[in-house]
Amino acid sequence: MAEATARLHALVATAPTTQLAAAFTAAGHELSLVGGPVRDAFLDRPVTDLDFASSASPDEILRIVAPLADATWDVGREFGTIAARIGDDTIEITTYRADTYDGVSRKPSVAFGDSLEGDLVRRDFTVNAMALRVTPLRGDQAADASPQLVDVGGGLEHLLAGILDTPQAAEQSFDDDPLRMMRAARFAAQLGFDVAPRVVTAMTELADRIRDISAERVRDELSKLLLTGDPVPGIRLLTDTGILDRVLPEVPALRLEADEHAHHKDVYEHSLTVLQQGIELEALRHPGAAPDLVSRLAGLLHDIGKPATRRIEGRTVTFHQHDLVGARMAKKRLKELRFDNDTIKAVARLIELHLRFYGYGEQAWTDSAVRRYVRDAGPVLERLHVLTRSDVTTRNRRKAERLEFAYDDLEQRIAELREQEEMEAVRPDLDGEQIMAILGLRPGREVGEAYRMLLEQRLEHGPLGAERAEAVLREWWAARPA
Repeated sequence: MAEATARLHALVATAPTTQLAAAFTAAGHELSLVGGPVRDAFLDRPVTDLDFASSASPDEILRIVAPLADATWDVGREFGTIAARIGDDTIEITTYRADTYDGVSRKPSVAFGDSLEGDLVRRDFTVNAMALRVTPLRGDQAADASPQLVDVGGGLEHLLAGILDTPQAAEQSFDDDPLRMMRAARFAAQLGFDVAPRVVTAMTELADRIRDISAERVRDELSKLLLTGDPVPGIRLLTDTGILDRVLPEVPALRLEADEHAHHKDVYEHSLTVLQQGIELEALRHPGAAPDLVSRLAGLLHDIGKPATRRIEGRTVTFHQHDLVGARMAKKRLKELRFDNDTIKAVARLIELHLRFYGYGEQAWTDSAVRRYVRDAGPVLERLHVLTRSDVTTRNRRKAERLEFAYDDLEQRIAELREQEEMEAVRPDLDGEQIMAILGLRPGREVGEAYRMLLEQRLEHGPLGAERAEAVLREWWAARPA
């Protein structure tokens, strides 16, 4: 506790905080460091953002901060938030809030409050509802100005116990903003905390309220969960409470009932394992890189086509074409969640291709087959490497080692071919202009057919050279039906 207190005091002693405290005191307004910075200082986690709450209105905040700041932004003015850059620090200051959710509109209605305690008690979770007051109370300029911890809901106690709870009744908190139910899953995953039983109960009872939230806000919260170090506990919580049935129903649907005669692995558990293994592999292959949302979405969703394609054939369960069906399902769901087109396209392509490698493990591929694998994957090739390797969850050690060896071999061959032929820019040996000149054609369908024929020759046989490519082109043209 002494170390945490020292970290808090160091945080308060930073130049932006001391400057702001003096300016807000002089203007007769309160200022407190709130939420994440206070929580993270107690947890000895890096503090990357400085968030403040104040009794001042947005216009007053802007007037007080402007002389101190190198730049200010008022993009959140309607929500009471003013952002500024002071030196190397970016800060946000928000007027005390008393938001409510009317259950009609899909966003909370913004209302300003009149006290720090009132602001904190309306926050999502007790560990985020602590503040460090850095100015005296309004009208009491002679009061002790040393920082004071304000904890309205037992946040410090919950922080030390590793519990996620709400400052007020969980039902009231989630009724005010149902998105907080998804935030509970994200913070549970991010902090490694247990969720209080009353919170889980409220999430289960109010699960249907998540439909009141806009697709964009749901998408953002789901993305934040997936980008945590270990999103699996959060996904389990959303599944167990029924919330994921309303947000991403394809994932809970993976909990297939096992036939007493036809046995198969639990697809839901397998998918969570693939997601987890993908995150670990991501870190090994790209240390220090930012988490990749596309890879994580693909890992979670790669088998969502299985329930729709499940067939029992004797004592065997089959899922023929679940890769193609799953790709279509993922595209539809991610579009409904308002993901951007590039993300949707990449995730769907990964799901569509995630089984392609298994043909390589069964028999040696020709160089042309390896080229096609690279060409079909295109910009998602590295992500496909991660997904395919992560998809191996068998407990049969010999089988796992065999698949790992086979994929090592495939990656080695891809690297060798890329060096030899610059595979990332595979093109026919003749371009469209050359094809038209050789065959005396004008732009049209025949030119496209000739181009695709030469591309197939290039993939099948490697570089032909211009002379050989021209001979092949003329031979193909002469053999075409009139």
